[in-house]
Amino acid sequence: MTLGVELTWPRCYGNIAQGDRWLRQFQGARSQFACVLGFTETGLIPGISAAGATPADREWTAIADAEFLYHGPQPNPQFPLPPLTAGASPTLISRAVVEGFHVPLHLLNAGLRHAPTVPCIDLGGTPARCVSTGAALDLPTVLRLLQAGLDWGARLAQAQPDAYLLIGECVVGGTTTALSLLTGLGWAAAGKVNSSHPACNHAQKWNIVSAGLSRALEQGTLAPDNPDPLAVVAAVGDPMQIAVAGMAIAASRVTGVLLAGGTQMLAVYALMRSLQHHHGLDWPAERVAVGTTRWVAEDPTGDTAGLAADLNAPLLATPLSFAASRYASLRAYEQGYVKEGVGAGGCAIAAHLLGWHNADLLSAVESLLHRAGKAT
Repeated sequence: MTLGVELTWPRCYGNIAQGDRWLRQFQGARSQFACVLGFTETGLIPGISAAGATPADREWTAIADAEFLYHGPQPNPQFPLPPLTAGASPTLISRAVVEGFHVPLHLLNAGLRHAPTVPCIDLGGTPARCVSTGAALDLPTVLRLLQAGLDWGARLAQAQPDAYLLIGECVVGGTTTALSLLTGLGWAAAGKVNSSHPACNHAQKWNIVSAGLSRALEQGTLAPDNPDPLAVVAAVGDPMQIAVAGMAIAASRVTGVLLAGGTQMLAVYALMRSLQHHHGLDWPAERVAVGTTRWVAEDPTGDTAGLAADLNAPLLATPLSFAASRYASLRAYEQGYVKEGVGAGGCAIAAHLLGWHNADLLSAVESLLHRAGKAT
């Protein structure tokens, strides 16, 4: 391996051997990108997320991100990328890769509060209520999303069996629902998740999650020991989680899968394992990896690497750095803002596997930022 390749080779955490095998298997391979959009009222809690400067902004984040991911910069977007506390939307990274490599893109609506402005596959879901209610989704909705995920995962993989399936997400407040899902499934995840804030708001997240789990136990919708994963999603999950789990399970039976995200996709990985155990939904673990950014993997205010180790999950992290960017909104990533989202880390890994170095990706992202008129 040349020095240049080493400098852009993703780092492995958790199940390192499996992650390294996945990378080597798909080095040079093409991918297709499925981004699953969803909404949880958890994302409207003041201070819960920095993916939108205000709760009102966060209500439209997924709509705006999907529009940019699909079209790229437009002179008059219907929904411009929302203002952030600091930084720039991670959809810039994903769009740069989609555009640079002509990656086939599929947008899927697992449950949005507002209708998307770009073509989306409707999975028949609904937005989730706040995690604190202990009744985030109706169980029939969870079952419907699981089946839709299984159907579309198989369909997309079979359409391009020689390309691995990159699955991303856009759910504001999703690291909190990731914490609730992991905890509900029995994993000690408190203090280990990440957020879009430079310092993770662990106490706020835990207060919301513990309230929701307590209510679900009081209502009898969750069993105290070894709960059914479908019941956990219904109690304290979001619509993206179960849809992506179904997609990844079905697609991995045909081709490779890269779950593009950090904490949120580790939660999906845990859900896939639980669905296999409780419902016999088998999937070949060697074909599935989780891919994120080094900003997530190296976040000193979380412990994503430790969480991956607990789950025995192969976690890959792009070495992408914005330290040399001429734009402050990108350099903000190096101060801990934003970190991940809209499949950014997984898309960057896909670019590395096709030969792009850090400078190539940085240049492509800066070009998009300039064209979008957000170069600051």
